[in-house]
Amino acid sequence: MKHNFKNLNIWKLSLNLADDVYSLTDSFPKGEEFGLKSQLRRCAVSIASNIAEGSSRSSNKDFNRYLEISLGSLFELQTQVIISYNRNFLDPAQLEMLELKITDLQKMISGFQKTLL
Repeated sequence: MKHNFKNLNIWKLSLNLADDVYSLTDSFPKGEEFGLKSQLRRCAVSIASNIAEGSSRSSNKDFNRYLEISLGSLFELQTQVIISYNRNFLDPAQLEMLELKITDLQKMISGFQKTLL
């Protein structure tokens, strides 16, 4: 069964998370332009992109596979956010805000996957 990704809350929230990542990484040091800054942005974009791509698949099993990839990207993003904080590129409030959004989205995607079984 195909899903309209634009109607999925997990897709909308992943777009919001990507916007947050882009805004917060604007202030990263110039030396991180092709390092952590780029990695964070690519990872955040990957989350929403995989949800959208998976929604076009002809079976729930295929869609679920793309949701697994999105979850993997969320855990990768979470790790990169912690590294950014440890390098003093993010302050404690920014870390807390991103971690909360990431964990909420992880739970939501996992919950949505259960509806596909």
